[in-house]
Amino acid sequence: MMKICKNDKVKIMSGKDRGRESVVERVFVDDNKILVKDVNMVTKHLKKSAQNPEAGRVKIAKPVNIANVMLLCSKCGKPTRIGIKTVEGKNVRSCKKCGETV
Repeated sequence: MMKICKNDKVKIMSGKDRGRESVVERVFVDDNKILVKDVNMVTKHLKKSAQNPEAGRVKIAKPVNIANVMLLCSKCGKPTRIGIKTVEGKNVRSCKKCGETV
């Protein structure tokens, strides 16, 4: 079970964007990385082509390692580690700080 999912609000804990908060757009389970909106932006130089009639530089977001982010708890609003609890026969994610299910 992946502990961070799509549309979760996360805080970047290390790297050039440390301290920023944003939303997860996509999860790459095999690579252990996530794509976070407007974080880890790089400039890509595009060549003129049929799909891209105007050549130039474009800013795109690159994936971030999952170890460099922490989930923001919806109840306490703090970055927290995530635990797994069994509630009514189902595994659910829970906040390690306040114990609330995420």
